[in-house]
Formats: sequence, C-alpha cells, structure tokens
Amino acid sequence: MTDAPTGGGGGAARGALSLDELLKAKTSEGAQEMLARQDSTVRELRSEVGGVLRLPEGVDIDASDVNYEAPDDETMILNLGPSHPSTHGVLRVMVEIKGEQVLRTKPVIGYLHTGMEKTGEELMFHQGSTNVTRMDYLSPFFNELAYSLSVEKLTGTTLPDRAVWIRMLMCELNRISSHLLWLATNGADLGALNMLVYGWRERELVLAFFEKVTGLRMNHNYIRPGGVAADLPDGWRDDVDAICDVVSRRMDEYDNLLTGQPILQARMDGVGALDAATAVGLGLTGPLLRSTGVSYDVRRDFPYLAYEAVDFDVIVGTGGDCWDRFAIRMNEIRESLKIVRQVAKAMPAGDYRVQDKKLTPPPRNRIDESMEALIHHFKLFTEGFRVAPGDAYVPVESPRGELGCYVVSDGTSRPYRLHVRGPSFSNLQALAPMARGGFIPDVIACISSIDPVLGDVDR
Repeated sequence: MTDAPTGGGGGAARGALSLDELLKAKTSEGAQEMLARQDSTVRELRSEVGGVLRLPEGVDIDASDVNYEAPDDETMILNLGPSHPSTHGVLRVMVEIKGEQVLRTKPVIGYLHTGMEKTGEELMFHQGSTNVTRMDYLSPFFNELAYSLSVEKLTGTTLPDRAVWIRMLMCELNRISSHLLWLATNGADLGALNMLVYGWRERELVLAFFEKVTGLRMNHNYIRPGGVAADLPDGWRDDVDAICDVVSRRMDEYDNLLTGQPILQARMDGVGALDAATAVGLGLTGPLLRSTGVSYDVRRDFPYLAYEAVDFDVIVGTGGDCWDRFAIRMNEIRESLKIVRQVAKAMPAGDYRVQDKKLTPPPRNRIDESMEALIHHFKLFTEGFRVAPGDAYVPVESPRGELGCYVVSDGTSRPYRLHVRGPSFSNLQALAPMARGGFIPDVIACISSIDPVLGDVDR
C-alpha cells in the first residue's frame, strides 16, 4: 500500500494504516470500556447487552453464579400468535404456564378489526350483502342469509319458493366446504398432514360450483334482500350430484384415515372437555355446544327457509371434548349431503327473486327496452328502498353456530343500527376452561376444535 498524499494547508503527512493495523486499532471509552473477555469475571460477562447474554466461549461457569431453577411459585407467560399457523387467523393467545402445564389462557382479539357493522350503517339496504359476506369468510352465504332474512322481516317480504330452496342449497354446500376446510386444518394442527391436502382438494369441488353460480369463489354477494342475484345455471343438478357422490365416498376414506388413527385420537380424546352447564353459561352454540350433549340447532328449533320440509339429524356428543367436536363435524358433512340431495330433488320452478320493482332491480335486457325499467333501476341503485321503522333479529345455523343479524330501521334507506351475533366471538370464550390444566399441544388442539374465524370475531 502506498503512502497517502500529503494534505494541504500545512497539515502533517500521515501514512495510511494497513488492514491488519486497522483491525487492531482501538478507541478508548474511558471508564465505560469493557475489559477483554479473558480479563472479565463471570459476573461481568453475565450482564445483558441488547437482550443477549454475554457468556464467554469455553469458560467454566460456577453453578452458584447462574440461577437456572425457577422458584416453585414462578410461572411463565407465552404468546401464541398473533401470527401463528395454528391460531386460524390473526389471534393472540396469552398462555400462563407452570413448567409445561397450562394454568390460564387469554385470547387477545382485535388485530383484524374492520368496522363492518358501522360500515353497514352507511350502506343502503341493498348494498349490505356486499359488506356482511366478508365477515365469516369461510361461510359467506350464511352472513348474507342472516342479513337478508332480517331485512325481509322488516319489509314483510315473502320470497318465491325457488329462491328459498336455492338459498338452502347454497348454504348446505357452504357448510360442507367449511367443515372440509376444518378437517384439513385440524389435521395439519395435530400432525395428520395428508388431510391438509385432501380437505382442500374436496373443497375445491364445491368452490368451483360456487364460481359457476355466482361468478366468485368467496364473498359472493349472491343472497340479497328479495331473493338471490341469479338463477342456477344449466346443468347444476349434474354438478351437485357429482359433488355429493365424490364427497360421500371420500368421507368414508377420511374415516379410515383419521377416526382409527391412534395418534390423532390421543391428541383429541379427553382433551378440552366442557360440561353442558359451562357451555350454556358461555353462550356457546354449534358443534361446541352439541358436543356437551345439548341438542340445539337453529334449523330445527327455530326453522327458517324450508328446513322443516327436509329430513336431517342433529348430531350430538356426550363428552364435550375435542374428539366429540371432530366426530360431530365429520357427521354433519354427511347430514348436509343428505339435505343437498333432497333439495336438488325437490327444487321448485318459478322466480328466483320477488317481482317487486321497488325492492329488486329489473332484468338487464329490460333496461334497454323500457323507460320505466330504466327509472326503477336508476332509483334503486342511487336512492335504495325505504324500510318502515322497526327492528328485527333472525338467527341461522352457520357451520360455527348461531349467526344472527340485528337490524334497526328509522324509515330511511339505510340501517340505523346493524349488529351481528358472530358465533366465533362467543365460542372463543371457551378456550380458557378448555385449556386449563392441559399442555401447550393441547392448547393447539383446543383452538382448532373451536374453529374460529377471526373475521367473524373482529368484524
């Protein structure tokens, strides 16, 4: 290395340092300067700098200098999430453990809050389905159905039979797709990774049919006040029969793969058990409540649409544990297949929405032919339709439990108040009593058995 040029202004000439000299160069920090590791005591090296314990490599440490045993009364707080593959969304779970045993759990929500209920109060009634369909994004048809039934109760609207049965068909298929996704993710959470592939595979059959009917795989805006957005396409019966045949056959394969699997059974049997009194006190619904032996299903106890005209069984457990919740969802898929076959067979002819020009838009081809149709279309989408003052609440049975929509009208074209009773929000309360006394892997199994959808929780 050559010498550096002499600086101007009378400065003294300095030679450039070599690389070795630069690496060996030291700057003194006075009294704050730490000694070299070989010259430091163990206590000095144990000081934390930036959260890193400064321990020397190859230096013996006196056991009396390191307190590696926690006191008997000391516990630890762990955070599962909010970004965690087993929390089924943006959920944070604070877990207090003593050793490896779970003492307390606390779900922390709000990371996905979108203000959909307040947004719904700024939208006109006919725009509401676009908003609520995104709450429980794994079962969007149920969100649209609960909202539409509440608005129709306020307006006193009576639907054509075909619109009612189309809604039943789409909702039961949606229940199947939601439970299939739960089987997939629950298998992944508990180590049955093959089920993750199979569950998504069969769910794709249902979503492909949804796309054929509504144009979208999710967040459909298909069920609207007054009926549905469009009639079923040609060949829909063949598609539905194919879905039922394939899923029914595959459910038997899933039974062989999962139900008799000793590791999977050990992960769920007796884990996260709840009793009926606790479940009712927490306001649980759906598979969580039915696993405790409480036979409650909105479709049977408070019939809506045409569920009283179809035959199905309400699946009930006995132990209230993760295994019961697994078995209930497995058999609910079979019951939904039974309902879908009955609906496809009994589907009536007729209109797919009410022929009320003040409530539903005219057909597209009429807009170019009729000035009256054009005026109705323009006024409906710019001013909406007015709803008489009052309030209404209509519950439906979603894959996760009772989903209800409470709507208050002040006589305008927008809801004065919109509130959704989300089943995932109520069911998430069950995590604390379910996980108490178990271990960290049991917490994962409990979260999975609740099947929460955080869009439904935070809304």
